[in-house]
Amino acid sequence: MNKFCTLAATAGGLLSLLLLAGCSAGSGEGSSLGGGEQAEDPVVVDYPVVYVRRNLNRDENEMLVVDDLYAPSAFNPGAELVLRDRATATAPERVLTEGLFVRDEAAGILFEGGYDVKDLAVSADGTQLAFAMRAPNIEGLDDDEQPSWNIWLYEFESAELKRVIASDLLAEEGDDIAPAFLPDGRIAFTSTRQRRSRALLLDDNKPQFSALAEDLQEPAFVLHVMEADGSAIQQISYNQSHDLSPTVLFNGRILFTRWDNMGGVDRLSLYTVKPDGSDLQFHYGYHSQATGTGAGTDPVPAAFARPQQMPDGRILVTLRAPEGITYGGDMVVIDAENFTEAYSEPEQQGVLQGQESLSVEQVIIDGGLSPHGLFANAWAFHDGTSRLLVSWSECRVIDPATELPQPCTDEWLATPDIVPADPLYGLWIYDYVEGTQRPIIQPVEGEMISEAVTADTRPVPEFIPQPIPGIDIDRDLFDEGMAVLDIRSVYDFDGTAALDIAALADPLRTTAAERPARFLRVVKAVGIPDADIRDFDRSAFGRNRSQLMREIIGYTPIQPDGSVRVKVPADMPLAISVVDANGRRIVGRHRNWLQFRAGEVRNCQGCHSRDSEVPHGRTDKEPESAWAGAPTSAAPFANTEPALQAQMGETMAQVLARVAGHPALEGDLLFTDFWTDPALRAKDPATALRISDLPVPEMAPTSLACQSEWTSTCRTVIHYQAHIQPIWDLPRQVTDVDGTVLEDHTCTACHTNRDAAGMTQVPPGQLDLRGDQSGVNNNFSTSYVELLFDNPTQELRDGAVQDVLVQDTDDDGNPLFETDENGELILDADGNPIPVMVTVNIQRIMNTNGANASRFFSIFEAGGFHEGALSAAELRLISEWLDIGAQYYNNPFEAPVD
Repeated sequence: MNKFCTLAATAGGLLSLLLLAGCSAGSGEGSSLGGGEQAEDPVVVDYPVVYVRRNLNRDENEMLVVDDLYAPSAFNPGAELVLRDRATATAPERVLTEGLFVRDEAAGILFEGGYDVKDLAVSADGTQLAFAMRAPNIEGLDDDEQPSWNIWLYEFESAELKRVIASDLLAEEGDDIAPAFLPDGRIAFTSTRQRRSRALLLDDNKPQFSALAEDLQEPAFVLHVMEADGSAIQQISYNQSHDLSPTVLFNGRILFTRWDNMGGVDRLSLYTVKPDGSDLQFHYGYHSQATGTGAGTDPVPAAFARPQQMPDGRILVTLRAPEGITYGGDMVVIDAENFTEAYSEPEQQGVLQGQESLSVEQVIIDGGLSPHGLFANAWAFHDGTSRLLVSWSECRVIDPATELPQPCTDEWLATPDIVPADPLYGLWIYDYVEGTQRPIIQPVEGEMISEAVTADTRPVPEFIPQPIPGIDIDRDLFDEGMAVLDIRSVYDFDGTAALDIAALADPLRTTAAERPARFLRVVKAVGIPDADIRDFDRSAFGRNRSQLMREIIGYTPIQPDGSVRVKVPADMPLAISVVDANGRRIVGRHRNWLQFRAGEVRNCQGCHSRDSEVPHGRTDKEPESAWAGAPTSAAPFANTEPALQAQMGETMAQVLARVAGHPALEGDLLFTDFWTDPALRAKDPATALRISDLPVPEMAPTSLACQSEWTSTCRTVIHYQAHIQPIWDLPRQVTDVDGTVLEDHTCTACHTNRDAAGMTQVPPGQLDLRGDQSGVNNNFSTSYVELLFDNPTQELRDGAVQDVLVQDTDDDGNPLFETDENGELILDADGNPIPVMVTVNIQRIMNTNGANASRFFSIFEAGGFHEGALSAAELRLISEWLDIGAQYYNNPFEAPVD
């Protein structure tokens, strides 16, 4: 007989499930949901249990509201926080939040409906409970004036319940959720208040606001810490999308779920960071986004929700679909100590080794029926057992005859078009080793226990002290608000040298012009405000919305060995690109936001190809560097300046920084040969590609002050109409001594819809560079559409410009003719079939993937049709604009109001 036994449903359709050591269904120990004669578990009876009981929320169409991990500020009223002194079915319960929100007509506070509670956490000593709670809506207030999510504390001994931030004004600065206790008594949490990011907006002459996440649906939640009394709030993470569910590991680091959504990546994976926000590292699962079990054989998309560390060090998560109405998934443990991805081979092939389900039977998480039910939450006991406190819902279907729920028997599961019943989450103690499941709270129709915790004691995590400027970190860097980025070699791809680094580093073997990687570009994300702050037209993002808006912070030379050591601004989301001598990106875009804290030195081995699953950015797992650096101490690199004495293992960039100090970023691409020994050959010539070399100052996408002296607050901000269109409009005429125009090379004098006599024409090269509003896409200018969209080939016919039409064909090349709804040919007046005519598009000349993905630049190179027609500075500006995404605007406060 099967080890696990399912008991029948009551007449009301409720199903009671017990997993027993045997299949007897008598009235003895462990057999009753209602308690009765059930023996109490001596291991867990002394632990208080706190849980969230809530209504199943429905929309105006009576459909269940989707539980969306991408929308952490969602408010689902109708929850309550409940305490039982013991984790048993017979213990009495008490609602901790009862009577907390009372209508106060005298004060004009009239609450509508209920409140919401979530994200329970218990201190390591078991004395305190932290949670997030949102007050009910208040009658008469607009949505943006309604209460926010706040962090609350409950003391078990004194039964004191209080909001952590006492001040109403401070508490309402943002939504605060997901608290976690740090070992020094502070609280980590995630919040939309974005305290430091808001302050830095003033440096950019922008109003303070909380930037939207990259899906533009709500402000981004990022990590903060505060004292237990709500003071000293500090922002410690700087993602452009959500950082969720922080928890503190035994080693003192904060583990959390990060939404990487840069450029539409859309991955929810695990990261860690120190409590001061330094040393942000990827932890697990970036390439393991489809590890759930579906009805078929292939893994299904799944997210790691609500991580916490088990007593054995593994990470317990709820593995679930990011969006859905089942509210649950599978209980999974991750062995992040030994693995960074789920599978032994790339692309989720090979053996599943990084994680495993704790469920005794398979759980289906693809939104269909899961015969073994679903888990909404799991909480590990730290009592030496294999027990979990779980919120679990049995599998149920609707009997079409009675419209009542029924258990998912094999007969019902085999019924075609069977409809799932609402989830029914109760609270259980689940032993994944013994295979037992004991009831704590019976499930109730229309309600669910969404999460629960026990107030047992746990190991106190290691304390990681705040670094002290001048002792632990560089005082000058800290005071400047700067950090240091140190890259061993950009030619190192996942521990393998893409080129011979030693040869590149040797001036006698490789000249500067022969090195492909010449500069590192540092780019900053632009925060996007909501419509209440600036309701700009979303066409400002241009053809490809995924890059949103970007600013260029500056450049630094890449040393001959591919190394970089440079100062970068702290406390903002940054990305880097390796560019060539022309300022064009030569590898793919960075797909994750980097962050630095003031005074921090971040070391990076090298680059990482987009699809590689070799650990990158996790220092205990990434491969050894492909570049060993200097082979000995007190000696120069081979054939370099004798005065530049290296220490063993140093990179060239590290030597320069030690000798001359950390370089700052520059606004221009400036190269000086520090390395060639002039006794062996002449130094490579210095080069400078300056924005100030643009033909007219108005083209420059930065201020005159920054063109003369670049500082840490300078930015390159490119708008198409303000900085790119003037390149096409700039007069480029050859005149004689009396001013007579002999030749006109102005771009728009040629590439326009009228010839010199004012007659209609097809623009040369099928390219119209006029700056007026496009008739094809009214959001953009004609030139923008012509350059970045696939446009139909045109011809002059009967004095008018018309699209060229050709007969369409099927996949086999056979011509197509018009047919009616029955598939019969439609004939013209002469009885002939009517061909299906289509336009022939011209491949766009520019590509939002970047300058080197665009065929535009080949026209201006040696031998090109327009060789020398644009200056190096103009081509650099166009390259930068394409590399960052070819946006129409890169400042929402300069974009047109919607």
